[in-house]
Amino acid sequence: MPLHHPLMASFRCFARMGANSALALVVSSAARSADANPPASRAADALTRPIAVDLAPRWLVPAGPINIFGSTWLVGFTHLNVVMIVTDDGLIMIDAGLPQAAPLVEASLKSAGFSIQDVKYILSTEPHYDHAGGIAALASASGAKVMASAAAAPVLRAGRSGAEDPQRSSLFTYPSVSRVTVVRDGQRIRLGNVVVTAHATPGHTPGSMSWSWSSCTRSAEGDVHTCTDIVFAASLNSLTDGTYRYSEHPAVVRKFHQSFATMRMLPCDILITGHPEHPAGKKSWLSCAAIRMAIARAEHARL
Repeated sequence: MPLHHPLMASFRCFARMGANSALALVVSSAARSADANPPASRAADALTRPIAVDLAPRWLVPAGPINIFGSTWLVGFTHLNVVMIVTDDGLIMIDAGLPQAAPLVEASLKSAGFSIQDVKYILSTEPHYDHAGGIAALASASGAKVMASAAAAPVLRAGRSGAEDPQRSSLFTYPSVSRVTVVRDGQRIRLGNVVVTAHATPGHTPGSMSWSWSSCTRSAEGDVHTCTDIVFAASLNSLTDGTYRYSEHPAVVRKFHQSFATMRMLPCDILITGHPEHPAGKKSWLSCAAIRMAIARAEHARL
């Protein structure tokens, strides 16, 4: 869910646990009658039907494709990241944005020289509508395998969060994902020459999962030149719907501590967050060294 700054704001919010913590894109063809639509078109419209959230215009400003380093690209938006990892056997995508964002993500892939059919895996950081709402549409268009944590998988299949989610009553429903493969903490997912590792980082949602991989530059002959460690971190903020109290859920607070510990230990040169919240023209990724310092300050402040 959105922050006013990437993980910096997350850590400040986490430190206060116990407290209450037109570009709106219409992607379906306008005003067509149901009878005029062939079945495939009706299905596509249902999967990309806009969620009318106030922040939609902000979350739909295209920012890609941007090649961060080596095989890693951003194909999402200025304030909502979607990642593409290029392998020699197809593409891995992480997150998908809103349902109505799916056509824009497809267009970004095309601008980078790829097709939606090249996507083999779609990985989920968290099962909230702003990050997972477009998964059903992109999975349908690509045939990609969707992968998520054991706690996130049933939420994706239902298209809605349960009572255990701190933001439950403030969340929008979204198109359900019929097939989700469960990934365990520490599991490695290999596609071609790239391995992505899953890291359970619960707290913001029970099923939050962060992902790490090594991204390399290569010569025209395919020789590896330089590699860097990249992490796409799931949200680590303590936002609630106003009724959920973290003080009543000490086990969840402990999970936050564990998630921060996980983030501290990960090999990381470049950090990507779901909501970069940077001004236009600034990078949508961060130095991992700066983030580790912020984690230490936040945890020692109140916890």
